[in-house]
Amino acid sequence: MNKPQSFFHLHLISDATGETLLAAGRAASAQYKDARAIEHIYPLIRTEKQVAKVFEDIEEEPGIILYTVVDQKLARGIDERCAAMGLPCVSVLEPVLTVFQSYLGTPAGRRVGAQHVLDAEYFRRIDALNFTMDHDDGQLPLNMDDADV
Repeated sequence: MNKPQSFFHLHLISDATGETLLAAGRAASAQYKDARAIEHIYPLIRTEKQVAKVFEDIEEEPGIILYTVVDQKLARGIDERCAAMGLPCVSVLEPVLTVFQSYLGTPAGRRVGAQHVLDAEYFRRIDALNFTMDHDDGQLPLNMDDADV
């Protein structure tokens, strides 16, 4: 007889896209084959009001909380709410930033979404994607000379 698969709620709170958290959460939860993570992703959380709304959801379905929030006041608020609710929470980037700070001898810049640079290369890729979407069905063949292949 097979053991029924259990599940748990995994809350991912980010002040940016949440990609870092999603990767870390999935890597960790993959180590538990008998427990399936139900992911709740909260991107672009940058105010206390937004944090309060997130925790309304967490109260309904408590679980593990992972977060990447560079604003230290907001991060402390998340830690305090988790402690008050008796829920485990981890600031995913904080241990890494601490090591970097110690090694480099300078504090982190604490810039939200700093790894996502909107430069000329980014916009070139977006233009290429848009061109592909506009022409993937064989429509607008007159513009095919503009393709960059």
